[in-house]
Amino acid sequence: MLLYQLTAHALHEKLKAREITAVELTESVYERIEAVESHVKGYLTLTEELALEQAGAADVGFQNGNEMPPLAGIPFAIKDVICTKGVRTTCASKILENFVPPYDATVMTKLHQQGVVMIGKTNMDEFAMGSSTENSAYQVTHNPWDLETIPGGSSGGSAAVVAADTAILSLGSDTGGSIRQPAALCGVVGMKPTYGRISRYGLIAFASSLDQIGPFTKDVTDCALVLNALCGKDEMDSTSVDVAVPDFTKSLINGIEGMKIGVPKEYFAEGLDTDVAECVHTAIAELEKLGAAIVEISLPHTDYAIATYYIIAPAEASANLARYDGVRYGYRTEEPADLINMYKKTRSEGFGQEVKRRIMLGTFALSTGYQDAYYKKAQKVRTLIKSDFDAAFEKVDVIVTPTSPTPAFKIGERTADPLQMYMCDVMTTPASHAGLPGISVPCGFVQSGLPVGLQLLAKPFAEESVLRVAYTYEQNTEHHHKKPEICLHEDGS
Repeated sequence: MLLYQLTAHALHEKLKAREITAVELTESVYERIEAVESHVKGYLTLTEELALEQAGAADVGFQNGNEMPPLAGIPFAIKDVICTKGVRTTCASKILENFVPPYDATVMTKLHQQGVVMIGKTNMDEFAMGSSTENSAYQVTHNPWDLETIPGGSSGGSAAVVAADTAILSLGSDTGGSIRQPAALCGVVGMKPTYGRISRYGLIAFASSLDQIGPFTKDVTDCALVLNALCGKDEMDSTSVDVAVPDFTKSLINGIEGMKIGVPKEYFAEGLDTDVAECVHTAIAELEKLGAAIVEISLPHTDYAIATYYIIAPAEASANLARYDGVRYGYRTEEPADLINMYKKTRSEGFGQEVKRRIMLGTFALSTGYQDAYYKKAQKVRTLIKSDFDAAFEKVDVIVTPTSPTPAFKIGERTADPLQMYMCDVMTTPASHAGLPGISVPCGFVQSGLPVGLQLLAKPFAEESVLRVAYTYEQNTEHHHKKPEICLHEDGS
């Protein structure tokens, strides 16, 4: 296999044995980018000079025989919603087109301590609002499995670059499914940790009670390595939780005998693609064959999760995005008539349609006379959704569901119908309301050849249970070894 196709843990062994250098690895990734990026369009900013400098620094450590961290010298892509000191961070929005953060997000500080190589910043739905990466102000990212389809969203760029081998690892953010859903559609591993497990300091906010940073990787082992590097209490984030961080690699046990896995009947209802359902049912049968006890469960308030999400998330967004007014930083309209006109024109010109739609939804839900009817009621329903999960986890260790109700759809197919687009998150938003850890792993392919993801959920701070089941499933199947055809041609054809 070519260097850019390997996992991070396999590459670490080669770097440690000095079979390769980090500079050679980085150059191979940029050669891959040169070949296929014009087709995939996963990056908004590339940082080649910085990357080669970081790779050279990692090589010095390896050559001196130092005990190097497991991610040292590994090419990493970063979703363009995470602040990177001295490197443009746009949130895929015109309003932040020229914003260069003066500081690093906590996750970036931790990655720098690991000695990773930052390849660039990835495309996304503007301010993480979307399920297809079609809402970017700059470009549409294409799914490497079929360039006419979407990669999912909002972290579509981060999923696509790992699938296309133009990064070894990447970071995304997940508010209502924005890591898990694109991971499923691009056939890679994507994990949303428990809310509070990873610091949000330096993550540009969409919905603060839901946002969480997490990794995209080529296998479950790499996922555990990234979690080891990023998890932990951060004094800069009051929502990060002070709980012990285990060595997640110790949960990579090939065996699930005696574990109870719940299958919620509500997730297999009308609207689920038949090919997706078949892949997931086959995966559940495989888990049972491997020794798990399969238990049918009910999460009765699941049907209300999407409606609840599209009240709470836009309400929080309307508050978080009020700061983009043309005064302190970001885009400012030219020649405004007065201060109020400057506010209006700046926001009208700087934000895209979906962002404006959600700001209006959120502002309405919080407005006088409507807050009790919408926002407060949504918060009560959110509590009921969480209670459903709490009750379920008294009976089972892990819950298994489809990650997405359908495989990737054609670019442009749903842009005219926001409600249909919002339904892409129907499988992922419930766990976001409850703050649960969730992972999507490849579990097969539909007849057209597009990948399907299996979602595994556990109670808060039980990432080890999720990783154990995911690792066991992965070790006993071959889905994660398959590559999209774009990854088989050196010329990117």
